[in-house]
Amino acid sequence: MTLFLMLLIVGAAAGFLATRFMRLEADVPTTVAIGMAGAVVGWLVLRVLMALTGALALFVGAVAGAMLVIWLWRRYRA
Repeated sequence: MTLFLMLLIVGAAAGFLATRFMRLEADVPTTVAIGMAGAVVGWLVLRVLMALTGALALFVGAVAGAMLVIWLWRRYRA
């Protein structure tokens, strides 16, 4: 039940943003349904990408995180 409620909330927000970005006029139930379907599709795509890329994705994420830390360190160093 909790997963469905979370999917409903995320779907409503995602559907609202997606319909605005794509300039689609839709009623509330359609917007929520689009968002929920998009959340499921997005989750599946990310799972497949993570399975295919595995260690490479971890490495890219680690490099990006390190670059962010360096940027923050340079920006806010006393």
